[in-house]
Amino acid sequence: MPIIKITSLSHPGVEIFSSLTEAQLRNRLEPTKGIFIAESPKVIRVALSAGYEPLALLCEPKHIEGDAADIIACHTNLPIYTGEREILSQLTGYTLTRGVLCAFRRPVPPNVEEVCRNARRIVVIQGVTDTTNIGAIFRSAAALGMDAVLLTPDSCDPLNRRAVRVSMGSVFLIPWTWTDISLKEIRRLGFRTVAMALTEKSIPLDVPPLKNEPKLAIIMGTEGDGLPHNTIADADYVVRIPMAHGVDSLNVAAASAVAFWELGK
Repeated sequence: MPIIKITSLSHPGVEIFSSLTEAQLRNRLEPTKGIFIAESPKVIRVALSAGYEPLALLCEPKHIEGDAADIIACHTNLPIYTGEREILSQLTGYTLTRGVLCAFRRPVPPNVEEVCRNARRIVVIQGVTDTTNIGAIFRSAAALGMDAVLLTPDSCDPLNRRAVRVSMGSVFLIPWTWTDISLKEIRRLGFRTVAMALTEKSIPLDVPPLKNEPKLAIIMGTEGDGLPHNTIADADYVVRIPMAHGVDSLNVAAASAVAFWELGK
């Protein structure tokens, strides 16, 4: 295994960990050259188990024969950049990574039909831009029986470094892709659509007809403005979570967990 000792974050090859922005890592102009960063041995193992291709590892010397030993042993040609903690701590958020970062090749997103094939419960994320919320929604979706996730282009990237960390690697466990298709097109794939929104016509989440639908697409919108009016108008169901103590709504990540639990398989 090629172990490369560094004495500064300007060392050639380390820029993918230290200086490239999320937009540069994503590389919209050349998607096949896109990269994302996974943090902590646990999250890295999830990505590897899901088939993602590692490009380079960055860690302190103690982790080479410690927390990262099994990862390194299975990828003997993987470049291993290592340096003292005083150097690596200059990286933003390094203290949250459990001392190990891995750069992966970003896969080409599949098409919607492929992602939704054989799915019974999917999530449509529309305009959610907060990285923490995206990570939390993916974690709930994977844990609570959702089969796939679709995101509109104005939503946050699930492979954003913080989103991956918050999801604890769940973004690697559930099929997902980008989409700008309409609800009518989602309906053509066999799904009844459920808009999570507060309106005068909203029905409670726990009504029996919802759970009895063979295929559902649950649409989650951003906090504040919520879902666009046309999305709400075009949905088959407009649904609210029953609340107590005069509370009108939940954070979108918390609301997604409740909805997935109630409407999951």
